[in-house]
Parts: sequence; C-alpha cells; structure tokens
Amino acid sequence: MKRGQILVGAWKIAKMYWLSEERLMAWWLLFIVIALNLGLVYITVQVNFWHAAFYQAIQDYNYQEFIKVILRYAWLATLLVIMRGYQIYTRMLLHIRWRNWLTNCYITAWLSSKTYYKLQFINSDKADNPDQRISEDIEQFVHLTLRLSIDLLHDFVTIISFVVILWDLSGIIYVSNIPVPGYLVWAAFLFAGLGTYWTVALGKPLVWLDYNQQRYEADFRYSLVRMRENIESIAMYNGENFEKKNFAERFRYIAGNFLMIASLRKKLTWITSTYTQVSVVFGILVASPKYFSNQILLGQLFQVIDAYSHVQNGFSFIIDSFTRLAQWRAVINRLNNFLFCMELSRREQKGVLLESHQGSSFFVDNLTVFRPDGYQLAEKIALELRRGQHLLVAGPSGCGKSTLLRTLSGLWPFAKGKIYASHGASILFIPQKPYMPLNSLREVILYPGLTRSGIDDTCIKEAMIHCRLEHLLDKLDHVMDWGQILSLGEQQRVAFARAILYKPNWLFLDEATSALDEETENVVYSAMLKLLTNTTLISVGHRKTIRRFHVQILKLTGNGQWQLEQLSR
Repeated sequence: MKRGQILVGAWKIAKMYWLSEERLMAWWLLFIVIALNLGLVYITVQVNFWHAAFYQAIQDYNYQEFIKVILRYAWLATLLVIMRGYQIYTRMLLHIRWRNWLTNCYITAWLSSKTYYKLQFINSDKADNPDQRISEDIEQFVHLTLRLSIDLLHDFVTIISFVVILWDLSGIIYVSNIPVPGYLVWAAFLFAGLGTYWTVALGKPLVWLDYNQQRYEADFRYSLVRMRENIESIAMYNGENFEKKNFAERFRYIAGNFLMIASLRKKLTWITSTYTQVSVVFGILVASPKYFSNQILLGQLFQVIDAYSHVQNGFSFIIDSFTRLAQWRAVINRLNNFLFCMELSRREQKGVLLESHQGSSFFVDNLTVFRPDGYQLAEKIALELRRGQHLLVAGPSGCGKSTLLRTLSGLWPFAKGKIYASHGASILFIPQKPYMPLNSLREVILYPGLTRSGIDDTCIKEAMIHCRLEHLLDKLDHVMDWGQILSLGEQQRVAFARAILYKPNWLFLDEATSALDEETENVVYSAMLKLLTNTTLISVGHRKTIRRFHVQILKLTGNGQWQLEQLSR
C-alpha cells in the first residue's frame, strides 16, 4: 500500500469515530491535548532562552543573576511537569474513548447479518483471526495514530519555534566567498535528510514483516486455544505428539519471521544510533566556528546547541518513529482488509432471506442448496409446514441434511429460492454441539436472550427436570466452563431445556440427540411435544427412533434429488 493509500486507509478507519455521535467530546479532548502540547513547546522555547542566561551568568561570575535564573528554571520545570502529566492523562482518556467506540463498531459489524459465520467461506487470509484484529489491532491503531500524529505536530511546532531562534543566531557564514544565511538550519536539515533517506531505504521491508508477525502470532495463539477447547478428544486420541508437532510448525513461522525482523532492526539500530551519536557533536561542531571567532558568547553557544538539537530532532521524525510507522502501516492494512472482507461477505453471501407472511405456516418455494464450491446438494425443494406438522430430514451422510437445516433457518449463504415464516414467528436452532458460554449455569440455560425478570428459577428447574438435569439443580449460581464440565449428552439436554423456556414457533434440531441414549431421547422429545404445543419441530437425525415424533419426512438422496413422505405415528 502506497503512502497516499495508507493515509486514505487510516482516515477511512478514523473518520468513523471523529464524525460519529461522540465527535464533540472527541474533538474537545483532542483540542486540549494539542493545547497542552503547544504549551510544552512554549516552555521548551523558554528553557532555550534560559540556557543563554544561565551560562552567561556563570561566565560573568554574577551570583545574583545565577540565583535568579535558577528560580526561573524551577518555575518552568514545575509548569512543565504539571502540563506533561495532564497531557498524558488527556491523551489516554481520548485513547480509551476512541478504542471503546471503534471496538464496538467493529464488533457490531462482525456480528451483524451473521458476518462472523460467513467470513469462514471467504478464501482469503485477509479475514483471518478476527479476534486479534478487534482486540490488538484496534488498540495498536488508536495508540499509534495518536502517538504519531501528536509527535508529528510537536516536531512541526518545535521546528517552527526553534528555526527562528537558530536562524537569528546563525548569522551568515561564507563558503568559498559565497554567503550562506542561517547555515545552522541548513546543516540540521541536510543531516536529518541524509539519515531519513538511509532509514527509509533500509527499513521498507519492515512493514510486511510486522504484518506477517501479527498474523503468525495470532495463528499460533488460535492453535493453542483450539487444543484447550478439545482437550478431552486429544487426550483420548493420545494426540500430544501431533499437537506438539503442529505447535512447533506454527512457531517456526513466528521464529523465522522474527529473526528477519531482528536482523533488519539491528541494521536500523546501527543507522539510528550512529545518527544519534554523531548528532550530539555535530551541532557543537557546526556552531563552534562562531564561538571561536568571538561572534557569540558562551551562553549563546549553549543556546545555539540546544536550539540546533531541537530543530534536528524535529527534522528527524521519520528516523525516530520509523518502527512505529511500520507497525502503523501493518495495522491499517489488517483493519482495512478486515473491513473489506466483512463488507464482501455481506454483499456476496446473502443466501436466502427468511421472509414473513400473514399465514401461520412455514413454506419453501423453489429452494436450491449448494456447497461453497458450487456443487448442488438439493434442487428446487417445495414444501409447506403447518403448525404441528413436525418434519424429519433424513438421508445418507454428506447428502446435505445439516446444510438444508441451516438454509431453512436463514443461516446458510449458498442457496437460492424463497423461504417464508409466519409474521412475528420465533425460531430457535439447536446444533449437535450446543454453545455453553462462560457464565453461571442459570445464564447458560437462559442463553442468549432470556432474562431473569421474565423467567424465575422455578421455571428453569422444571425445564431441567423434564430434561433429566436434576443433578444440576443446586448449581445454577456456579460459574464454570460448562462446555468442559458437562458431557456432550448433558450439553444437549441443556439445549432442550433452553427450548422449553424459549417456546419458539419453529425449532430446528440438527442431530440434537446424537449423544443421548434412546430412552433419554424419548424423554426429551416427548417433553417437546407435550410442553411446546405451539412449536413445530424440524429435525435432522439418523435414528429411526425419532420418526414417531414427526408427521412427515424429507429424504435427500445426495445427488440433488429429494422426496417428501408422510409418516404414520
């Protein structure tokens, strides 16, 4: 991404906040930060004049003037400390408000329209590790944008302020009888320009190296999380050696890329350190001719050296900030790529929208379902489900049963046709492995939208009893990782308890009893039919034992064909 594109990309991310409903507070805080920053530059200018007075008092052996300038410095130092503290506090306050708003914005975009689900079908590494982009990249973007912009403003104002002082103190120097006014300013500019050129030329690859490092770190962390989520399966398979090999392979990318970064930063450090060390004496060298020719006094010499140092530091913005600039560019690339992929998934993977109608039935018209690669799983399905006409979807493994269920629930993006549900109807989907959030068991059962005010513990416990969860009645307030504590069968029974409490109009069950024995399966399905009289079940399952709980069966053959039959109960 070119420099102009980087700035456009940065503004694309930043403008969302600076033009948002929080813009007044944001601009006010920024104004305070800038005002304090300008105040710090002003104090620095006053300290420069203090240098001249301080060393001149020493040269003149003027003790009274010496005490006077010391007291003046005390006031300047006190004011500098106070202003710097408030500047840091205000900048951090702006930082957290900006990060909070931007994080909410990205999370909203990620969760809306099932974008988090659809991103898995985009064949691009531009959408990998959304958790890292939302947590770390946004933090880095806000931090680096504020840091770099404020540093740039500070250096610009410093240059403007001290160039005038340095120009006046430089006078005119003759080079081959050619007068050169303000030669100290030109010397600082040329010296900084030379250092900037070599820094940029050498450090250019650092942008993509930093980009890749963030990606490799996120991949490695994700593999560790995956193991934590599947520790029981891995332990049963004795898969430790495989996992160790997998971790080592992923970490090899981190180490290899890190060594390339280390090698490049070593060379950058040689350049920047050489530049810094030379600059310490360079200012003295270029100012010394005027002192040794008695054109300036000792106090003015130190004032020149201090002013030269500030001007040179201002010109050296890129040298001092190159590593941060490389990180900033990498972060902007990652965040903008993530935005692009989210927009792309919403635009190109809309699937079949679940539309509403005034009737009480759920019907499908001319529905065709595909795999992501375009292979047709089911062609032109047409059916109508009335209240109580429970449907079982059956067929051989891999024929698209679960995919059809996802399509009917409005989740699967690779389909075309029409799906209609009665206006205001509620829908609940129970997958084979239900989600167990990290919370109390009560909140797990009420997940995602039920509230304690609407459902009391008596209702919760009754639902648990119907689903054979009596042994957990005294653990409603226990906060645990229930996805690891409960067996898959218990998790499936928790999901059925949710369904009893939700009372949806349409309940989709994707092999929701696969981990239950036939007796328990019979108990929970019977409870559904008894307690949820206004709920219609649409189930996927291989067992013949669940047929008696359904009115009709939709058979998929695996070659795009389908057949709808009535079941005798």
